[in-house]
Amino acid sequence: MAVNVYSTNVTTDNLSRHDMLSWVNDCLRSQFNKIEELCTGAAYCQYMDMLFPGSVPMKRVKFRTNLEHEYIQNFKILQAAFKKMNVDKVIPVDKLIKGRFQDNFEFLQWFKKFFDANYDGREYDAMESRFGIPLGLGAIQHELGVGCELPKR
Repeated sequence: MAVNVYSTNVTTDNLSRHDMLSWVNDCLRSQFNKIEELCTGAAYCQYMDMLFPGSVPMKRVKFRTNLEHEYIQNFKILQAAFKKMNVDKVIPVDKLIKGRFQDNFEFLQWFKKFFDANYDGREYDAMESRFGIPLGLGAIQHELGVGCELPKR
């Protein structure tokens, strides 16, 4: 079962958005450019799989989507994993899927605290666990060659 954590202004470590993005990208071997990209819920599903193997049916997670109804589906998968592991946290799905920075940053701060309280240090191959699917807009841009050209003079 999960160790539950609670966030208040006093209990957060106040990591910067850049520190938080680095943590996500390093842990999940992803290429998120902005906190707002976490609105799909896929990264959180993968973190739950890392923390509690088998708690998330990874084949059902939509890693490459820009459709709000698929974001909702990912968060339903996450909620089911929370319930299975007795995580005492209401996920503000309606706010998160809108992709606003503040809502996503606050949830990520809580999730980082939750992760730190529950991670046992075991090895985890993030790419293999998501079947080699790139995660984050940076990965998609790289794949498409977007943003790699030199400016024309």
